[in-house]
This record gives sequence, structure tokens and C-alpha cells, in this order.
Amino acid sequence: MPDTGVLLAGIPLVSPVVLLSGCVGFCEDLARLDGFDFSPIGAVFLKGTTLEPRRGNPPPRVVETHGGMLNAIGLQNPGARHVVHTILPAIRHFPTRFFANIAGSTVEEYGEVARIFDDSPIDGIEINISCPNVKEGGAAFGSDPKIAARVVETVKRATTKPVITKLSPNVTDITLLARAVIEAGTDAISAINTLMGMAIHLEQRRPVLGNVQGGLSGPAIKPVALLHVWRIHQVAAPRGIPIIGQGGIVTARDAMEFVLAGATAIGLGTALFRNPMGAGEVLDGMVTWLQHYGAGSFNEVRGTLKINKP
Repeated sequence: MPDTGVLLAGIPLVSPVVLLSGCVGFCEDLARLDGFDFSPIGAVFLKGTTLEPRRGNPPPRVVETHGGMLNAIGLQNPGARHVVHTILPAIRHFPTRFFANIAGSTVEEYGEVARIFDDSPIDGIEINISCPNVKEGGAAFGSDPKIAARVVETVKRATTKPVITKLSPNVTDITLLARAVIEAGTDAISAINTLMGMAIHLEQRRPVLGNVQGGLSGPAIKPVALLHVWRIHQVAAPRGIPIIGQGGIVTARDAMEFVLAGATAIGLGTALFRNPMGAGEVLDGMVTWLQHYGAGSFNEVRGTLKINKP
């Protein structure tokens, strides 16, 4: 059998399959699912958390689209201290790793949230600098390389845990952001966050989402995500910075495309709404792919995409 383990930001994962922030909450629903198996899941990224509790955006917050889904939750969460003191103590699913996902309205707030999570059992911190449906912060942090670097530097000073930076595709050149956060000290990169989009109720002549705009996820964004992961890999690989590839992954074939493009781990998000048990199926298919091509691990095929030269 091929070795399914991967190393992400210095942390060993039992598999490259991770569950993405915002799609599994704080694992309460997963834990209630009869027969849910955490064993094939390398890591879970918990719901985005801010310093103080947030109520989120006005409803409607979610709408299906062709090939995907728009969401504008607006970072509804109970606040970092409540998560650390009340929610995290109830999470025990070894050997699955758990990462916090943090956000803030100011650079300083990111640092304060990171300090709170530093004194907790989580394995690492993912910085959300690219939430497209939050009016304060959000997209501004994720579109300016200098500000993005300041956030990473601030978080790195506030924690001893590995730091992963989640990048936005809503920029002209994502490699400029990747270089900036790498220079600032990020230990890994997540790519991509959702694309900005909207839906319109034709008869009412109104936006469907209460926030007007939201983040587009699902199979519709997979080609965009693949290109961004491949481009980031060109600047991240020489520095040894791993990438979590995400965006429209549903099947094992989708996942292996991201591995070939340079991803160390692959994230399942929107696909979980249709099939909450899908992580095991995806991992089994990825292992079958490795066996078919005689590879002993994901490390052997990562970033081996063959580019046609003119």
C-alpha cells in the first residue's frame, strides 16, 4: 500500500485530505453523524473565528448556483475565547489534526486572536485574509501584498504554532501575494478562497443574498483554483512552502489534479454538503491512482505536471 502520510507546515498528517473552514463548523454536526469516520481525514480547519462574537450577515446567506454555491455567512462565530475555553475541550478525534481559522478587522486584532489560540491544543493557525463577504477587513487584507505581509508577521510574533495563510483569487496576480506572505514567514499557503459573485432574483429584481455579494465555491471554480495552485507552486516550492489546494474538489481525480499541480494537501468544502462522508471515498480513490501508476507516496507525484513547451 502507498504511504498516505504528508507533512504540512512541519505537522505530519495521516492523509492529504483536509476539511475546510466554514464547511464543518466546529465539528459538532460531524460528531453527530452516525458512523462518521475521522480516520481518513488528515486535518480539520475549524470555522473562522474573530476576537469578539459576530452575528454575521443578514439572510439569505446561501444560494445554489450552476456548478456551485454562493455563501455570505459573514463570519458568524462565538468569539475566540469561547472557542478555546468551551468548544475545543470537547474535540477529541486523534490522529486527525485541528487548525484554527482566524480573522480580524485590524492587523492588531489578528495578533490578539492568534495569542488566544496559541494557548490551546490546536495544531496550527490558518489566517483568513481573503473573506469576500465581510465589509470590514476581509478582501482588503487579501488584495494588498504589503498589508497581507503585515498580518502574517503580526500573527507569527503572537504564536509559536505553524501559520498557514489563505489567499484570495480576487486579485490581479496571486503570485505577488504568495511571495509577500512567504517573505513574511508563513509556514504554508491555502489556495484558493472563494471567488466573489452574486445572484439576482429576476422577478423581484433584487439580489438573492442579504449581503448582495458572496463567495462562490464548488466545481465551477476548479479550473481557476488549479491554475492558481500551479502558479503559487512555482514560487513556493523553491522555499519549501507547502500548499493546501482547494476549490471545486469533489472526486479523487479532482484531488490528484491538484497534487500534480503542486498541492501537498487537498481540501474538501462545498462537496461535503452533498456527501458528508466523502473524505474516505476521495482518499481511497487517490490511493488507487497511486497504485495504478506505481507510486509509493503522494510526495513522488506532487508537482510533476508536464508542461508542453513551444
